[in-house]
Parts: sequence; C-alpha cells; structure tokens
Amino acid sequence: MTDGPSYGFDTLQIHAGARPDPATGARQTPIYQTTAYVFRDAEHAAALFNLQEVGYIYSRLTNPTVAVLQERVATLEGGVGAVCCSSGHAAQIMALFPLMSPGRNVVVSTRLYGGTVTQFSQTIKRFGWNATFVDFDDLDAVKAAIDDDTRAVFCESIANPGGYITDLKAIAGIADGAGIPLIVDNTSATPYLCRPIEHGATLVVHSLTKYLTGNGTVTGGVVVDSGTFDWSASDRFPSLSAPEPAYHGLKFHETFGPLAFTFHGIAIGLRDLGMTLNPQAAHYTLMGIETLSLRMQRHVENAQTIANWLEGHEAVETVTYAGLASSPYNSRVAEICPKGAGGLFTVSLKGGYESCIKFVDALEIFSHVANLGDTRSLVIHSASTTHRQLTPEQQEAAGAAPNVVRISIGIEDADDLIADLDQALRKAAS
Repeated sequence: MTDGPSYGFDTLQIHAGARPDPATGARQTPIYQTTAYVFRDAEHAAALFNLQEVGYIYSRLTNPTVAVLQERVATLEGGVGAVCCSSGHAAQIMALFPLMSPGRNVVVSTRLYGGTVTQFSQTIKRFGWNATFVDFDDLDAVKAAIDDDTRAVFCESIANPGGYITDLKAIAGIADGAGIPLIVDNTSATPYLCRPIEHGATLVVHSLTKYLTGNGTVTGGVVVDSGTFDWSASDRFPSLSAPEPAYHGLKFHETFGPLAFTFHGIAIGLRDLGMTLNPQAAHYTLMGIETLSLRMQRHVENAQTIANWLEGHEAVETVTYAGLASSPYNSRVAEICPKGAGGLFTVSLKGGYESCIKFVDALEIFSHVANLGDTRSLVIHSASTTHRQLTPEQQEAAGAAPNVVRISIGIEDADDLIADLDQALRKAAS
C-alpha cells in the first residue's frame, strides 16, 4: 500500500503489509506456525543464503506473519523497514548491535524506563559498551557528552514513567551534527501520537508489549529503520559499511542502500542473537494495531480528564502529565505529540512512600502490574518495583522517587476511574 495513494493512519493501521492469503484467500493474516520453508531448488536456496534473493529460510530469521507486522509498523512510523524481535529490551540491543563495539559508548537520557537504565548502566558493560547518562533538557550537556567513541544517542519520545516529552528535533540536530544516529524509544507515544523519524530520528524502537498490542497478551519488540542515515559517511560503522566476512565481503550499505540496517538486523542480528518474535505474538499485535488510533484517542481523553482532576486533589502533591498547563513540557505537546500527551504519567503523594503503598493496595479497578499501555488502567509504585535496582539518585532523575506512583490510564469510563482513585487516595491519607 505504501506505493499507491497516500492513505490515512486509520486505513494503514488495518491494511499496511497485509494481503489476502494467496493459498486460501483468508482476509486476516494467518499465523504461519512453521519452523522452515521448502526451497524451489538448490539454486533458490543458495540465492537466499547469499542474500541475493529475498524470501523465507527459517523462522528465526523471517516468517510471513512477522513480515506483515514489520511492514505495518514501518509504514505507520514512516520508515523503510523494520525488524521484529522478542521484547522491547531485545529491540534496544538489536538497535545498538550493528553500531557498537568494545570501548564505544551511547549517550542516553536520564529519563528512561528503569529496566532500560539497568540494561544500559550495567548489562551492556558485558559487551564492552558504555552508556553516558545526561539530562536531555540540558542540550549543552548532551553535546558535551558526545566524544569520538560515541556511536548513538538514545531517548524516549514520551518518557516512562513521568510522561516527559523530549525535544526530539533539538536532540536530532545534536546527533546529526556529530554524525551519529539518534535512536528513539516511541513505546509510550506510538506512531499515532508521535513519529520520531519526522523529527530527525534514525531508528525507532518499540516494546510491542504495550500500546501497539494494547491488551496485555504479547511480549515483543521492533526496530524501525528510517533509511536516511549515511552509514558509509565515516568509518565509525564498519558492520554496515565495511566488507562482511560471513557473506563473502558483502557491504550492507553499498548493497542494500536505505535498507542496510534492516537487512543487517535480520541477516546477522536475528541470525546470531536469536531474539525472534513468534508468529502467534505477531498475529495478536496485528489485531491490536487495527484499533490503535481509536484506543489512543480514548487513552489521551481519559488521561487529560483524570490528570486535571488529580492535580486538584488534596492528597496529591504533583502530577507530571505533559497535557497539563502546569507541566514544563506542555509547550512541546503541539509540536512533538500534536494528537495528545499520551496515557502515562506519575503522581506524587503528600504522604510519601507509605501513602503510595496504601494507595496502590486500595485501588479496585486499576490493576497493580508491571506493565503499561493496556486497555485496562494500571498502576505501580516504581521505586519498589520497576526502578528498584536503581540508586536513589537514579530514581529521582528518572522520575520514580519513593513518593511517586506511575499510572497508565486505560479506556474505561473516566468517571469510574476517578471514583476508584478518589476512594484509594482517601484511604491512603487516613
């Protein structure tokens, strides 16, 4: 569909990448639950393994159900290609893998999901990689953090847990000036609210687990390639610009052009790291994306209503929702997320840590889970769960201090959600 008329988002979220099944005419994308695929002949098999022909070899690499999902997400994000994988965390490693090598670093925002902070501050060190954490509101600090060994800049469009909105154009300008790619985690915004590539991002990653699937049934991730970065402009990215020994000296950027990163992600990333998305999960996510715009509209509408109400509650100290006029990030909504500030924010309670625990335990409609982006409203006390591994300073920087509760607003009746929050806040304050 991307080669035809310029279709709207609501049409693309249903049709992009999907065609009636050629074998049966099935209108919904089938679940191709198969490990391997029969080659036409020996010559066909050799061409596939030499990357001379595109097709299906083995489901660790490519699968027809997953391929539809990859094309759909890439289309919605405005990218040229995408690689799906087993989780959002896997997507982050997949995004960095072709760029990094021992001794290299990535400059990252301090406002990130706690698991990402741990992954970048601890786990990637085992690969010989390093991360430099910077407040991305301080553009001079971001510039100063980039050195000769920096290979990427990483941030979230709408940061988890606080709902802070990043000035993507400013950060993209810094990354572009340094000749390195900007990677944006767009999980909390989705391409319905924000398209980071339009603001200068090179790569976009998602946890499919969250809003894209939208119903708490899938663990998955995806890396979307903008196709705009010149990987051969310097010698910093040899995985993409230099001869690849495993493919007889093939140069990915020279051979595949704008799709170099995508082909590398499949031919080497999935081949060797094996972070494969299973076809049933891809099927669930495709069905979820069909209603993405409808759900996001309700998430935003509910979040705005509830954040406004919470801000005036006597038990609440602060609400971080960027859609509020009081938010320092409110001015960025119109430019970065013109359809709304999302459905995620945090609330600081006047009673501190103990009140947060009582509040979470008293809620009835809200589910206490380590997830976000569900149709159901969700809540968690980040400091004691998702951000527990971080130091107090890291928790504070990430917006997950001990007196803070993260709220993911669902698509239920807003009045019911307000009533539930009110009774829980009163119990927490008693």
